[in-house]
Amino acid sequence: MSASVLIVDDEKNIRLTVSATLKTMKCETDAAVNGEEALAKIAQKEYDLILLDIKMPGMDGMTVLERIRKIAPGVSVMMITAHGTVENAVDAMKLGAVDFLQKPFAPDEIRQAVALVLDRRILDEKRAANYEEFMELAKKYVEQRDFLTATEFVRKALSLAPTRPEAFNFLGALTEIKGDMSEAQKLYRAATSLDPAYSPARENLSRTTSGHAQKRIHLE
Repeated sequence: MSASVLIVDDEKNIRLTVSATLKTMKCETDAAVNGEEALAKIAQKEYDLILLDIKMPGMDGMTVLERIRKIAPGVSVMMITAHGTVENAVDAMKLGAVDFLQKPFAPDEIRQAVALVLDRRILDEKRAANYEEFMELAKKYVEQRDFLTATEFVRKALSLAPTRPEAFNFLGALTEIKGDMSEAQKLYRAATSLDPAYSPARENLSRTTSGHAQKRIHLE
């Protein structure tokens, strides 16, 4: 397995333990001692996975996660939590974290959790060869409530067929779920401009501009 992983934790022994474990999986690892350093590294380098401690001095993990979602929306984030912050880890997953590791953890637990996240994405991406397959993967991840991975696959579909309305509408729906109504409407408009007869985008645009945003979102 070849993947780039950033470990963010203020405890040196955690950083060293996780890094040593991941290197046995042939992962390339970087480390950050706080949220500010982590964000600086993320701005300069693309990572496959970020292991992020929830409770750190200064900027806490939840705040860092929210910032990561803005500057690197496609990266997988796994939270590191102590017993007292498990509830926060669940909240973090609602913000897009893919899983969490609870301290104390053994090397085998680290390997298993990281492998599940990385293998799933790598295998799925290798299996997808065209627009339709990337869109099907996006739908699968929406069903699993993994909106960030779904967004990544929709963007890959869009890069393969930028003149088709379905991906723009789907991306608009995911953006709306995230809470960015203005950007969602732009994407719905892009879909309708490509195909004025494409009803899911027309209905989504009408719904969000007429004050009925609570009604059903049409993914397709």
